[in-house]
Amino acid sequence: MTRYLYLTVFTAGMTTLAIELTASRLLGAVFGSSNLVWASIIGLILIYLTVGYFLGGWWADRSPHARTLYSILAWGAFAAGMIPLIARPVLRLAADAFDQLQLGALFGSFSVILILFSLPVVLLGAISPFAIRLSLHDPQEAGKVSGRVYGISTMGSFIGTFWPVLVTIPLIGTTLTFGLFSGLLLGVALVGLWLYGDRRRALYYLWMPVILVISLLLVLNSPIKTSQGQIYETESAYNYIQVLEVDGYRLLRLNEGQGIHSVWHPERLDYYGPWEMFLAAPFFNPNVDDAQDMESMAIVGLAAGTLARQATEVFGDIPIDGYEIDPQIIDVGREYFDMNQANLNAIARDGRWGLAQSENTYSVVALDAYRPPYIPWHLTTVEFFQIVRDRLSDDGVVVVNVGSSPQDRRLIDGMVATMQQVFPSVYVVDVPESFNSVVYATVQPTQIENLYRNYLSLEERGDVHPLLMEAVGRVILNQQPVPEGGMVFTDDRAPIEWITNNMVLNFLISGGVEEISQ
Repeated sequence: MTRYLYLTVFTAGMTTLAIELTASRLLGAVFGSSNLVWASIIGLILIYLTVGYFLGGWWADRSPHARTLYSILAWGAFAAGMIPLIARPVLRLAADAFDQLQLGALFGSFSVILILFSLPVVLLGAISPFAIRLSLHDPQEAGKVSGRVYGISTMGSFIGTFWPVLVTIPLIGTTLTFGLFSGLLLGVALVGLWLYGDRRRALYYLWMPVILVISLLLVLNSPIKTSQGQIYETESAYNYIQVLEVDGYRLLRLNEGQGIHSVWHPERLDYYGPWEMFLAAPFFNPNVDDAQDMESMAIVGLAAGTLARQATEVFGDIPIDGYEIDPQIIDVGREYFDMNQANLNAIARDGRWGLAQSENTYSVVALDAYRPPYIPWHLTTVEFFQIVRDRLSDDGVVVVNVGSSPQDRRLIDGMVATMQQVFPSVYVVDVPESFNSVVYATVQPTQIENLYRNYLSLEERGDVHPLLMEAVGRVILNQQPVPEGGMVFTDDRAPIEWITNNMVLNFLISGGVEEISQ
Protein backbone atom coordinates (compact mmCIF):
# COMPACT_ATOMS: atom_id res chain seq x y z
CA MET A 1 0.00 0.00 0.00
CA THR A 2 3.03 2.27 0.42
CA ARG A 3 3.30 2.55 -3.35
CA TYR A 4 -0.23 3.89 -3.55
CA LEU A 5 0.63 6.50 -0.94
CA TYR A 6 3.51 7.60 -3.18
CA LEU A 7 1.12 7.83 -6.13
CA THR A 8 -1.15 9.91 -3.92
CA VAL A 9 1.50 12.47 -2.96
CA PHE A 10 2.69 12.62 -6.59
CA THR A 11 -0.83 13.41 -7.80
CA ALA A 12 -1.45 15.89 -5.00
CA GLY A 13 1.81 17.71 -5.76
CA MET A 14 0.98 17.77 -9.47
CA THR A 15 -2.51 19.12 -8.83
CA THR A 16 -1.28 21.80 -6.44
CA LEU A 17 1.05 23.33 -9.03
CA ALA A 18 -1.54 22.84 -11.77
CA ILE A 19 -3.99 24.86 -9.66
CA GLU A 20 -1.40 27.61 -9.21
CA LEU A 21 -0.60 27.85 -12.93
CA THR A 22 -4.24 27.61 -13.95
CA ALA A 23 -5.17 30.22 -11.35
CA SER A 24 -2.91 32.66 -13.16
CA ARG A 25 -4.90 32.10 -16.36
CA LEU A 26 -8.23 32.34 -14.56
CA LEU A 27 -7.21 35.68 -13.07
CA GLY A 28 -5.30 36.81 -16.16
CA ALA A 29 -8.46 37.10 -18.25
CA VAL A 30 -9.58 39.95 -15.98
CA PHE A 31 -6.61 41.19 -13.95
CA GLY A 32 -3.76 40.56 -16.39
CA SER A 33 -0.51 38.73 -15.76
CA SER A 34 1.73 41.39 -14.27
CA ASN A 35 4.33 40.68 -11.61
CA LEU A 36 1.87 41.96 -8.99
CA VAL A 37 -0.73 39.38 -10.00
CA TRP A 38 1.84 36.60 -10.05
CA ALA A 39 3.27 37.67 -6.69
CA SER A 40 -0.22 37.65 -5.17
CA ILE A 41 -0.97 34.18 -6.49
CA ILE A 42 2.37 32.62 -5.54
CA GLY A 43 2.58 34.35 -2.18
CA LEU A 44 -0.91 33.41 -1.01
CA ILE A 45 -0.64 29.84 -2.27
CA LEU A 46 2.60 29.45 -0.30
CA ILE A 47 0.79 30.72 2.78
CA TYR A 48 -2.07 28.28 2.16
CA LEU A 49 0.42 25.43 1.76
CA THR A 50 2.15 26.43 4.99
CA VAL A 51 -1.16 26.25 6.83
CA GLY A 52 -1.79 22.88 5.18
CA TYR A 53 1.56 21.48 6.31
CA PHE A 54 0.87 22.38 9.93
CA LEU A 55 -2.72 21.15 9.69
CA GLY A 56 -1.67 17.89 8.03
CA GLY A 57 0.88 17.10 10.70
CA TRP A 58 -1.58 17.82 13.50
CA TRP A 59 -4.38 15.90 11.80
CA ALA A 60 -2.17 12.88 11.11
CA ASP A 61 -1.28 12.59 14.80
CA ARG A 62 -4.93 12.91 15.82
CA SER A 63 -6.27 10.40 13.29
CA PRO A 64 -3.44 8.36 11.71
CA HIS A 65 -5.71 6.44 9.33
CA ALA A 66 -5.69 6.15 5.56
CA ARG A 67 -9.43 6.84 5.38
CA THR A 68 -8.81 10.24 6.97
CA LEU A 69 -6.08 11.04 4.45
CA TYR A 70 -8.23 10.10 1.46
CA SER A 71 -11.23 11.94 2.84
CA ILE A 72 -9.10 15.09 3.06
CA LEU A 73 -7.89 14.44 -0.49
CA ALA A 74 -11.44 13.98 -1.79
CA TRP A 75 -12.61 17.26 -0.29
CA GLY A 76 -9.54 19.08 -1.60
CA ALA A 77 -10.13 17.72 -5.09
CA PHE A 78 -13.80 18.63 -5.00
CA ALA A 79 -13.07 22.17 -3.76
CA ALA A 80 -10.51 22.66 -6.54
CA GLY A 81 -12.98 21.57 -9.18
CA MET A 82 -15.64 23.97 -7.92
CA ILE A 83 -13.40 27.04 -8.25
CA PRO A 84 -14.37 27.89 -11.87
CA LEU A 85 -18.10 27.66 -11.06
CA ILE A 86 -17.87 29.91 -7.99
CA ALA A 87 -15.36 32.27 -9.55
CA ARG A 88 -17.22 32.88 -12.83
CA PRO A 89 -19.82 35.41 -11.55
CA VAL A 90 -17.16 37.16 -9.46
CA LEU A 91 -14.88 37.43 -12.49
CA ARG A 92 -17.70 38.87 -14.58
CA LEU A 93 -18.30 41.47 -11.89
CA ALA A 94 -14.58 42.24 -11.91
CA ALA A 95 -14.53 42.52 -15.72
CA ASP A 96 -17.35 45.07 -15.60
CA ALA A 97 -15.56 46.93 -12.82
CA PHE A 98 -12.37 46.97 -14.90
CA ASP A 99 -14.21 48.40 -17.91
CA GLN A 100 -15.73 51.13 -15.72
CA LEU A 101 -12.56 51.62 -13.61
CA GLN A 102 -14.43 50.89 -10.37
CA LEU A 103 -11.36 50.22 -8.27
CA GLY A 104 -13.15 49.22 -5.05
CA ALA A 105 -15.16 46.48 -6.75
CA LEU A 106 -12.07 45.40 -8.68
CA PHE A 107 -9.92 45.00 -5.59
CA GLY A 108 -12.73 43.23 -3.74
CA SER A 109 -13.24 40.76 -6.58
CA PHE A 110 -9.52 40.05 -6.77
CA SER A 111 -9.42 39.32 -3.04
CA VAL A 112 -12.46 37.05 -3.20
CA ILE A 113 -10.97 34.99 -6.04
CA LEU A 114 -7.69 34.51 -4.18
CA ILE A 115 -9.54 33.46 -1.03
CA LEU A 116 -11.39 30.82 -3.07
CA PHE A 117 -8.10 28.96 -3.52
CA SER A 118 -7.48 28.73 0.22
CA LEU A 119 -9.58 25.63 0.96
CA PRO A 120 -8.30 23.27 -1.77
CA VAL A 121 -4.66 24.35 -1.40
CA VAL A 122 -4.71 24.06 2.41
CA LEU A 123 -6.20 20.57 2.15
CA LEU A 124 -3.68 19.51 -0.52
CA GLY A 125 -0.86 20.90 1.59
CA ALA A 126 -1.92 18.52 4.37
CA ILE A 127 -1.34 15.43 2.21
CA SER A 128 2.47 15.12 2.32
CA PRO A 129 2.93 15.33 6.12
CA PHE A 130 -0.04 12.98 6.52
CA ALA A 131 1.52 10.51 4.07
CA ILE A 132 4.81 10.64 5.97
CA ARG A 133 2.98 9.75 9.17
CA LEU A 134 1.30 6.75 7.52
CA SER A 135 4.50 5.57 5.79
CA LEU A 136 6.69 5.81 8.85
CA HIS A 137 6.99 2.42 10.59
CA ASP A 138 10.54 2.74 11.91
CA PRO A 139 11.74 5.98 13.57
CA GLN A 140 15.24 5.14 12.32
CA GLU A 141 14.00 5.76 8.75
CA ALA A 142 12.19 9.05 9.41
CA GLY A 143 14.61 11.09 7.32
CA LYS A 144 14.57 8.66 4.40
CA VAL A 145 10.77 8.42 4.35
CA SER A 146 10.32 12.19 4.61
CA GLY A 147 12.82 12.82 1.82
CA ARG A 148 11.16 10.23 -0.40
CA VAL A 149 7.65 11.63 0.13
CA TYR A 150 8.64 15.24 -0.49
CA GLY A 151 10.82 14.23 -3.45
CA ILE A 152 7.92 12.37 -5.08
CA SER A 153 5.57 15.28 -4.35
CA THR A 154 8.04 17.69 -5.93
CA MET A 155 8.30 15.53 -9.05
CA GLY A 156 4.54 15.72 -9.30
CA SER A 157 4.76 19.49 -8.92
CA PHE A 158 7.24 19.57 -11.79
CA ILE A 159 4.75 17.83 -14.06
CA GLY A 160 1.98 20.08 -12.80
CA THR A 161 4.00 23.14 -13.78
CA PHE A 162 4.25 22.26 -17.47
CA TRP A 163 1.25 20.10 -18.27
CA PRO A 164 -1.42 22.80 -17.87
CA VAL A 165 0.57 25.52 -19.66
CA LEU A 166 1.83 23.45 -22.58
CA VAL A 167 -0.99 20.95 -23.04
CA THR A 168 -4.33 21.26 -21.30
CA ILE A 169 -5.01 25.03 -21.27
CA PRO A 170 -4.31 25.45 -25.01
CA LEU A 171 -6.29 22.29 -25.85
CA ILE A 172 -9.29 22.38 -23.51
CA GLY A 173 -9.17 25.75 -21.70
CA THR A 174 -8.88 26.89 -18.10
CA THR A 175 -12.20 25.55 -16.82
CA LEU A 176 -11.72 22.02 -18.10
CA THR A 177 -8.13 22.06 -16.86
CA PHE A 178 -9.46 22.62 -13.35
CA GLY A 179 -11.96 19.82 -13.98
CA LEU A 180 -9.33 17.44 -15.34
CA PHE A 181 -6.93 17.73 -12.41
CA SER A 182 -9.74 17.80 -9.88
CA GLY A 183 -11.26 14.66 -11.39
CA LEU A 184 -7.91 12.88 -11.49
CA LEU A 185 -7.22 13.68 -7.86
CA LEU A 186 -10.75 12.75 -6.83
CA GLY A 187 -10.31 9.41 -8.56
CA VAL A 188 -7.13 8.75 -6.57
CA ALA A 189 -8.99 9.61 -3.36
CA LEU A 190 -11.96 7.32 -4.04
CA VAL A 191 -9.73 4.42 -5.07
CA GLY A 192 -7.65 5.00 -1.95
CA LEU A 193 -10.74 4.81 0.25
CA TRP A 194 -11.76 1.59 -1.51
CA LEU A 195 -8.31 -0.01 -1.21
CA TYR A 196 -7.93 0.89 2.45
CA GLY A 197 -11.26 -0.69 3.36
CA ASP A 198 -13.59 2.29 3.72
CA ARG A 199 -15.75 1.28 0.76
CA ARG A 200 -18.92 2.73 2.22
CA ARG A 201 -17.37 6.18 2.34
CA ALA A 202 -15.96 5.72 -1.18
CA LEU A 203 -19.46 5.02 -2.49
CA TYR A 204 -20.89 7.91 -0.50
CA TYR A 205 -18.41 10.34 -2.04
CA LEU A 206 -19.55 9.42 -5.56
CA TRP A 207 -21.83 12.46 -5.41
CA MET A 208 -18.71 14.60 -5.74
CA PRO A 209 -17.82 13.71 -9.36
CA VAL A 210 -21.48 13.97 -10.31
CA ILE A 211 -21.71 17.51 -8.94
CA LEU A 212 -18.39 18.42 -10.59
CA VAL A 213 -19.51 17.22 -14.01
CA ILE A 214 -22.83 19.08 -13.78
CA SER A 215 -21.06 22.24 -12.58
CA LEU A 216 -18.50 22.11 -15.38
CA LEU A 217 -21.24 21.66 -17.98
CA LEU A 218 -23.03 24.71 -16.61
CA VAL A 219 -19.87 26.82 -16.75
CA LEU A 220 -18.83 25.61 -20.19
CA ASN A 221 -22.14 26.70 -21.68
CA SER A 222 -21.56 30.31 -20.59
CA PRO A 223 -19.00 32.81 -21.92
CA ILE A 224 -16.01 33.86 -19.85
CA LYS A 225 -16.92 37.53 -20.32
CA THR A 226 -20.16 39.17 -21.41
CA SER A 227 -18.83 42.47 -22.74
CA GLN A 228 -21.10 44.55 -24.92
CA GLY A 229 -20.56 43.77 -28.59
CA GLN A 230 -18.59 40.57 -27.96
CA ILE A 231 -18.59 38.31 -31.02
CA TYR A 232 -15.74 35.94 -30.17
CA GLU A 233 -13.58 34.81 -27.27
CA THR A 234 -11.06 32.06 -26.73
CA GLU A 235 -8.08 31.07 -24.62
CA SER A 236 -4.65 30.40 -26.04
CA ALA A 237 -1.40 29.29 -24.46
CA TYR A 238 -0.55 32.98 -23.92
CA ASN A 239 -3.73 35.03 -23.69
CA TYR A 240 -7.43 35.37 -23.20
CA ILE A 241 -8.52 36.71 -26.60
CA GLN A 242 -11.69 38.74 -27.15
CA VAL A 243 -13.16 40.32 -30.29
CA LEU A 244 -15.80 43.06 -29.95
CA GLU A 245 -17.87 44.74 -32.65
CA VAL A 246 -18.94 48.29 -31.79
CA ASP A 247 -20.53 50.69 -34.30
CA GLY A 248 -19.10 48.74 -37.23
CA TYR A 249 -15.56 48.60 -35.78
CA ARG A 250 -13.96 45.35 -34.70
CA LEU A 251 -11.72 45.57 -31.65
CA LEU A 252 -9.15 43.09 -30.37
CA ARG A 253 -8.77 42.96 -26.59
CA LEU A 254 -6.49 40.65 -24.63
CA ASN A 255 -6.59 39.44 -21.04
CA GLU A 256 -7.87 42.21 -18.74
CA GLY A 257 -8.98 44.26 -21.74
CA GLN A 258 -7.46 47.61 -20.73
CA GLY A 259 -6.24 48.35 -24.21
CA ILE A 260 -7.28 47.91 -27.83
CA HIS A 261 -4.61 45.92 -29.64
CA SER A 262 -6.11 46.05 -33.12
CA VAL A 263 -8.97 47.82 -34.90
CA TRP A 264 -10.67 47.01 -38.18
CA HIS A 265 -13.38 48.68 -40.21
CA PRO A 266 -14.37 47.62 -43.74
CA GLU A 267 -14.25 51.17 -45.09
CA ARG A 268 -12.04 53.23 -42.75
CA LEU A 269 -8.32 53.17 -42.09
CA ASP A 270 -7.75 55.99 -39.61
CA TYR A 271 -8.50 54.95 -36.03
CA TYR A 272 -6.87 57.94 -34.29
CA GLY A 273 -4.58 55.69 -32.27
CA PRO A 274 -0.85 54.96 -32.17
CA TRP A 275 -0.89 52.82 -35.34
CA GLU A 276 -1.10 55.76 -37.74
CA MET A 277 1.83 57.47 -36.03
CA PHE A 278 4.15 54.66 -37.12
CA LEU A 279 3.58 55.57 -40.77
CA ALA A 280 5.51 58.83 -40.37
CA ALA A 281 8.75 57.05 -39.42
CA PRO A 282 10.64 57.24 -42.76
CA PHE A 283 10.07 60.98 -43.03
CA PHE A 284 12.45 61.85 -40.20
CA ASN A 285 15.20 61.25 -42.75
CA PRO A 286 16.12 64.06 -45.19
CA ASN A 287 14.61 64.33 -48.66
CA VAL A 288 12.01 61.56 -48.41
CA ASP A 289 9.29 62.88 -50.67
CA ASP A 290 8.02 59.61 -52.08
CA ALA A 291 6.22 56.93 -50.12
CA GLN A 292 7.82 54.37 -52.41
CA ASP A 293 11.16 55.02 -50.70
CA MET A 294 9.83 52.74 -47.95
CA GLU A 295 11.22 49.33 -48.89
CA SER A 296 10.36 46.98 -46.00
CA MET A 297 9.01 46.85 -42.47
CA ALA A 298 9.11 44.66 -39.38
CA ILE A 299 6.35 44.84 -36.79
CA VAL A 300 7.01 43.45 -33.31
CA GLY A 301 3.58 42.99 -31.79
CA LEU A 302 1.62 42.34 -34.98
CA ALA A 303 -1.62 41.55 -33.09
CA ALA A 304 -4.45 41.37 -35.64
CA GLY A 305 -2.66 43.42 -38.27
CA THR A 306 -3.97 47.00 -38.03
CA LEU A 307 -0.58 48.59 -38.74
CA ALA A 308 0.22 46.03 -41.45
CA ARG A 309 -3.02 46.86 -43.26
CA GLN A 310 -2.41 50.62 -43.02
CA ALA A 311 1.21 50.33 -44.14
CA THR A 312 0.20 48.22 -47.15
CA GLU A 313 -2.41 50.80 -48.17
CA VAL A 314 0.03 53.70 -47.80
CA PHE A 315 3.33 52.23 -49.01
CA GLY A 316 2.13 49.52 -51.37
CA ASP A 317 3.00 45.84 -51.31
CA ILE A 318 6.26 46.22 -49.41
CA PRO A 319 7.53 43.12 -47.58
CA ILE A 320 6.31 43.15 -43.97
CA ASP A 321 7.49 40.69 -41.33
CA GLY A 322 5.01 40.69 -38.46
CA TYR A 323 6.15 39.06 -35.21
CA GLU A 324 3.36 37.90 -32.92
CA ILE A 325 4.20 35.45 -30.16
CA ASP A 326 0.65 34.04 -29.99
CA PRO A 327 -0.33 32.00 -33.08
CA GLN A 328 -4.00 32.11 -32.12
CA ILE A 329 -3.98 35.89 -32.34
CA ILE A 330 -2.69 35.52 -35.89
CA ASP A 331 -5.59 33.18 -36.65
CA VAL A 332 -8.05 35.67 -35.14
CA GLY A 333 -6.51 38.45 -37.23
CA ARG A 334 -7.03 36.49 -40.41
CA GLU A 335 -10.62 35.53 -39.59
CA TYR A 336 -11.97 38.71 -38.01
CA PHE A 337 -9.62 41.55 -39.09
CA ASP A 338 -8.97 40.80 -42.77
CA MET A 339 -5.28 40.23 -42.08
CA ASN A 340 -4.71 38.51 -45.41
CA GLN A 341 -2.30 40.85 -47.19
CA ALA A 342 -0.09 38.91 -49.61
CA ASN A 343 2.95 40.98 -48.61
CA LEU A 344 2.57 40.21 -44.89
CA ASN A 345 4.63 37.40 -43.41
CA ALA A 346 3.05 36.68 -40.02
CA ILE A 347 5.59 34.94 -37.78
CA ALA A 348 4.49 33.26 -34.54
CA ARG A 349 7.61 34.03 -32.54
CA ASP A 350 8.88 36.32 -29.80
CA GLY A 351 9.90 39.57 -31.46
CA ARG A 352 13.36 39.84 -29.91
CA TRP A 353 14.27 36.30 -30.81
CA GLY A 354 12.77 36.71 -34.28
CA LEU A 355 14.74 39.86 -35.07
CA ALA A 356 17.93 38.34 -33.70
CA GLN A 357 17.54 35.32 -35.99
CA SER A 358 16.35 37.25 -39.05
CA GLU A 359 18.65 37.87 -42.01
CA ASN A 360 16.41 40.64 -43.42
CA THR A 361 17.05 44.36 -43.39
CA TYR A 362 14.19 46.79 -42.79
CA SER A 363 13.47 50.44 -43.47
CA VAL A 364 11.33 50.61 -40.32
CA VAL A 365 11.06 48.43 -37.23
CA ALA A 366 7.80 49.14 -35.39
CA LEU A 367 7.56 48.00 -31.76
CA ASP A 368 3.98 47.68 -30.56
CA ALA A 369 4.26 44.67 -28.26
CA TYR A 370 2.22 46.46 -25.65
CA ARG A 371 0.32 44.71 -22.85
CA PRO A 372 -1.34 47.70 -21.18
CA PRO A 373 -0.04 49.15 -19.04
CA TYR A 374 3.19 47.20 -19.54
CA ILE A 375 5.85 46.85 -22.22
CA PRO A 376 7.74 43.53 -22.06
CA TRP A 377 10.99 44.49 -20.37
CA HIS A 378 13.18 42.51 -22.76
CA LEU A 379 12.03 44.82 -25.58
CA THR A 380 13.27 47.95 -23.80
CA THR A 381 17.00 47.38 -23.24
CA VAL A 382 20.19 48.61 -24.86
CA GLU A 383 21.00 45.08 -25.92
CA PHE A 384 17.63 44.72 -27.64
CA PHE A 385 17.95 48.02 -29.49
CA GLN A 386 21.37 46.93 -30.70
CA ILE A 387 19.64 43.92 -32.27
CA VAL A 388 17.13 46.29 -33.85
CA ARG A 389 19.95 48.52 -35.14
CA ASP A 390 21.58 45.53 -36.80
CA ARG A 391 18.34 44.78 -38.67
CA LEU A 392 17.80 48.34 -39.94
CA SER A 393 18.98 49.76 -43.24
CA ASP A 394 21.45 52.66 -43.35
CA ASP A 395 18.55 55.12 -43.29
CA GLY A 396 16.33 52.99 -41.06
CA VAL A 397 14.05 54.14 -38.26
CA VAL A 398 12.76 52.34 -35.14
CA VAL A 399 9.44 53.38 -33.59
CA VAL A 400 8.16 52.39 -30.14
CA ASN A 401 4.69 52.75 -28.61
CA VAL A 402 5.14 53.77 -24.94
CA GLY A 403 2.68 54.54 -22.15
CA SER A 404 2.70 57.39 -19.67
CA SER A 405 0.44 59.40 -17.39
CA PRO A 406 -0.03 63.18 -17.36
CA GLN A 407 2.07 63.50 -14.21
CA ASP A 408 4.67 60.79 -14.81
CA ARG A 409 6.75 60.35 -17.97
CA ARG A 410 9.58 58.33 -16.42
CA LEU A 411 9.00 55.39 -18.74
CA ILE A 412 9.30 57.65 -21.77
CA ASP A 413 12.38 59.28 -20.28
CA GLY A 414 13.96 55.87 -19.77
CA MET A 415 13.12 54.67 -23.27
CA VAL A 416 14.64 57.81 -24.78
CA ALA A 417 17.80 57.52 -22.66
CA THR A 418 18.14 53.85 -23.61
CA MET A 419 17.61 54.38 -27.33
CA GLN A 420 20.11 57.25 -27.31
CA GLN A 421 22.79 54.71 -26.36
CA VAL A 422 22.33 53.11 -29.79
CA PHE A 423 20.82 55.76 -32.10
CA PRO A 424 22.09 59.31 -32.70
CA SER A 425 18.69 61.03 -32.98
CA VAL A 426 15.54 60.38 -30.94
CA TYR A 427 12.13 62.10 -31.06
CA VAL A 428 9.00 61.95 -28.90
CA VAL A 429 5.41 62.48 -30.05
CA ASP A 430 2.27 62.19 -27.91
CA VAL A 431 -0.75 60.38 -29.29
CA PRO A 432 -3.69 62.80 -28.96
CA GLU A 433 -6.35 62.03 -26.33
CA SER A 434 -4.53 58.97 -24.98
CA PHE A 435 -1.92 57.85 -22.48
CA ASN A 436 0.38 56.79 -25.30
CA SER A 437 3.48 58.36 -26.77
CA VAL A 438 5.50 57.26 -29.76
CA VAL A 439 9.30 57.39 -29.69
CA TYR A 440 11.26 57.49 -32.96
CA ALA A 441 14.99 56.87 -33.40
CA THR A 442 17.00 57.10 -36.62
CA VAL A 443 20.13 55.23 -37.67
CA GLN A 444 21.61 58.39 -39.22
CA PRO A 445 21.87 61.73 -37.40
CA THR A 446 18.71 63.65 -38.31
CA GLN A 447 16.83 66.83 -37.47
CA ILE A 448 13.14 67.48 -36.83
CA GLU A 449 13.19 69.96 -39.70
CA ASN A 450 13.46 66.97 -42.05
CA LEU A 451 9.93 66.01 -41.10
CA TYR A 452 8.61 69.51 -41.84
CA ARG A 453 10.27 69.67 -45.23
CA ASN A 454 9.08 66.20 -46.19
CA TYR A 455 5.53 67.08 -45.19
CA LEU A 456 5.56 70.17 -47.41
CA SER A 457 7.00 68.13 -50.25
CA LEU A 458 4.30 65.48 -49.87
CA GLU A 459 1.65 68.17 -49.78
CA GLU A 460 2.89 69.62 -53.06
CA ARG A 461 2.72 66.27 -54.81
CA GLY A 462 -1.03 65.96 -54.39
CA ASP A 463 -1.07 62.20 -55.04
CA VAL A 464 -0.07 60.99 -51.57
CA HIS A 465 -2.40 58.72 -49.61
CA PRO A 466 -4.51 60.91 -47.27
CA LEU A 467 -3.81 58.65 -44.30
CA LEU A 468 -0.08 59.30 -44.70
CA MET A 469 -0.63 63.06 -44.87
CA GLU A 470 -2.82 62.90 -41.78
CA ALA A 471 -0.26 60.78 -39.91
CA VAL A 472 2.72 63.04 -40.66
CA GLY A 473 0.67 66.14 -39.84
CA ARG A 474 -0.45 64.62 -36.54
CA VAL A 475 3.16 63.84 -35.61
CA ILE A 476 4.24 67.42 -36.35
CA LEU A 477 1.44 68.87 -34.25
CA ASN A 478 2.05 66.60 -31.24
CA GLN A 479 5.84 66.48 -30.99
CA GLN A 480 7.30 66.91 -27.51
CA PRO A 481 10.66 68.05 -26.16
CA VAL A 482 13.20 65.25 -25.99
CA PRO A 483 13.75 64.48 -22.28
CA GLU A 484 17.14 64.22 -20.65
CA GLY A 485 18.51 62.14 -17.81
CA GLY A 486 16.28 59.05 -17.87
CA MET A 487 17.31 55.61 -16.62
CA VAL A 488 19.14 53.48 -19.16
CA PHE A 489 17.56 50.02 -19.34
CA THR A 490 19.81 46.99 -19.78
CA ASP A 491 19.31 43.24 -19.77
CA ASP A 492 20.72 43.29 -16.25
CA ARG A 493 18.44 46.06 -14.96
CA ALA A 494 15.17 47.08 -16.59
CA PRO A 495 12.57 47.75 -13.86
CA ILE A 496 9.77 48.36 -16.35
CA GLU A 497 6.96 46.95 -14.22
CA TRP A 498 8.21 48.77 -11.13
CA ILE A 499 8.16 52.09 -12.97
CA THR A 500 4.79 51.35 -14.57
CA ASN A 501 3.17 50.20 -11.33
CA ASN A 502 4.42 53.31 -9.56
CA MET A 503 3.15 55.47 -12.42
CA VAL A 504 -0.31 53.88 -12.29
CA LEU A 505 -0.46 54.12 -8.50
CA ASN A 506 0.44 57.82 -8.52
CA PHE A 507 -2.18 58.40 -11.20
CA LEU A 508 -4.86 56.71 -9.11
CA ILE A 509 -3.86 58.54 -5.93
CA SER A 510 -4.00 61.88 -7.74
CA GLY A 511 -7.62 61.23 -8.74
CA GLY A 512 -6.97 60.50 -12.39
CA VAL A 513 -9.70 57.87 -12.60
CA GLU A 514 -12.32 60.29 -11.34
CA GLU A 515 -11.25 62.85 -13.94
CA ILE A 516 -11.62 60.29 -16.72
CA SER A 517 -15.04 59.21 -15.44
CA GLN A 518 -16.22 62.83 -15.53
